Amino acid sequence: MAGPVVVLGDTLLDRDVEGLVNRLCPDSPVPVLDETTAVDRPGGAGLAAVFAAALDAEVALVTAVADDAGGARLGTLLAAAGVQLYALPLTGATPEKIRLRARGRVLLRHDRGGATGVPGEPSEAVLRLLAAASAVLVSDYGRGVAGHPALRAALAATRAPVVWDPHPRGPAAVPGVHLATPNEPEARELAKTPPGGSRLAAASRSAQALRRRWQAGAVAVTLGGDGALLCHAGSTPLVVPAPAAEGDTCGAGDRFAAAATLALARGALVSEAVQEAVTEASAYVADGGVAAALPPPVRAVAPTVVTGGGDRIGAGAAGEVVARVRAAGGTVVATGGCFDLLHAGHVATLQAARQLGDCLIVCLNSDTGVAGLKGPERPVVPQGDRGRLLAALGCVDAVLIFDEPTPHAALSWLRPDIWVKGGDYASGGGTQTLPESEILARWGGHTVVVPYLDGRSTTDMIAAARAGSAGRDDGAGRPGAGLRRGVRGAR
Repeated sequence: MAGPVVVLGDTLLDRDVEGLVNRLCPDSPVPVLDETTAVDRPGGAGLAAVFAAALDAEVALVTAVADDAGGARLGTLLAAAGVQLYALPLTGATPEKIRLRARGRVLLRHDRGGATGVPGEPSEAVLRLLAAASAVLVSDYGRGVAGHPALRAALAATRAPVVWDPHPRGPAAVPGVHLATPNEPEARELAKTPPGGSRLAAASRSAQALRRRWQAGAVAVTLGGDGALLCHAGSTPLVVPAPAAEGDTCGAGDRFAAAATLALARGALVSEAVQEAVTEASAYVADGGVAAALPPPVRAVAPTVVTGGGDRIGAGAAGEVVARVRAAGGTVVATGGCFDLLHAGHVATLQAARQLGDCLIVCLNSDTGVAGLKGPERPVVPQGDRGRLLAALGCVDAVLIFDEPTPHAALSWLRPDIWVKGGDYASGGGTQTLPESEILARWGGHTVVVPYLDGRSTTDMIAAARAGSAGRDDGAGRPGAGLRRGVRGAR
């Protein structure tokens, strides 16, 4: 593949809540679900992107993400699955679909997120991404991304094969797509196929009608456990039967579309791609469906809460600040680090960063993240106290604690206009590229370096304090008091 596989469409946050039902509610004859486990995963286009990444492809997802805790969770899940997120701004809330389940069966689905938001404009990086893709999968869930005029123009101009997985509430496919992949009810509704005739005849009429209307190269109607029916330029459709498989079919259509897209990216014929997709989707169902196909669950780090004086720490606080600044047309600035022992160099960097825009969000490495970067003896100061100290500074508007080795997932959610690092990155004539630069470019942001105060280093401060305390006590038989004095004196 010459470039990444790009998935474009609407992403949801899916949550499966498993529990036990042993009684009815006393005030209403409904079952009471005692929750035992809950698992979050990307849904919609996000799930298709995760599937494509699981099939060993380089995958980029173009989707709309809101500035809320659901959007932050999606950023974490997608990063853990190896999906590069190219986020469009989204007004409103991140849509969520919550399934309440007992003994493997869905009792109720709870949808939240309100009315469909309006996706914002794509950055130049998004348009370049679509032009360089090896294949594009449009995974439409009827929430507006597939209908964005700038994205549709880019899809019409790309030379890569385009697979369109439609939704009845979504727009028509861009003319000239290589393959459209509606399921049987979608094809019937989209084509307005009248009832009558055999199942295969009805599917064939629907597929041919859509192929002509959309000027598509081919339309494959998925038939659940019976495989797929492929209609192309010839008059005779190709029926691809599926191997016998029983299990959870949730996500099987996304798996089918992702597998077909990857096959086309490798140069397969459309008929070969559909056969490969049927085999892959059948194996997916037989192997246990979405629960078995996704990476292990990613732990959600609970945001630290500051009581008294307002909460300025956590995803909710950061999201509120960003939404308010963007609504006023302001500039969002972010920076990040461990900030283990807050010193003058940190403060100088934070103050300089705040002057570049209308708010400053600090992405703070969690205790787990600091230990992974600095070693098992760090941090000296736990994340709750580090967050409180930062939030107390007048130049800091909010603190977002993240658990991953890099701030990439947090940045994909915040989408700051400017990312700031201290001037130690500018050594060597300023020729080094910040590792976050490529991510910022996805939504049109950029990175800058601000001057750094010489002679300030948390690591050196800790080392000096420990060296001064070695072999000494405070005269009262308390070993290590010198370390405590040294740390206090280095504030």
